[in-house]
Amino acid sequence: VGEEVLLKCSFRSSSPITESLLVDWTYRPLTGGQMETIFHYQSVPHPTTAGRFKDRISWVGNVANGDASIAIQNPMLSDNGTFICSVRNPPDV
Repeated sequence: VGEEVLLKCSFRSSSPITESLLVDWTYRPLTGGQMETIFHYQSVPHPTTAGRFKDRISWVGNVANGDASIAIQNPMLSDNGTFICSVRNPPDV
């Protein structure tokens, strides 16, 4: 609590990295419930504009280096849950 949290995500692809590469970060609270998309990247970062992580997520990745990491500012205990990073680089998944 109080310190920025880095959520690391690394990937490898057998296909060249292009503008078609997509990164999606999803989150589900510890208490369960629906998965929600909290971050999307396609050529440029698209942080969520609603929900608990609004204005608190920043892109720290570098897709050219196989890095799709994000950072969460001002984390709270209530942010505990499952975070999933999904990378698609067509035709590779």
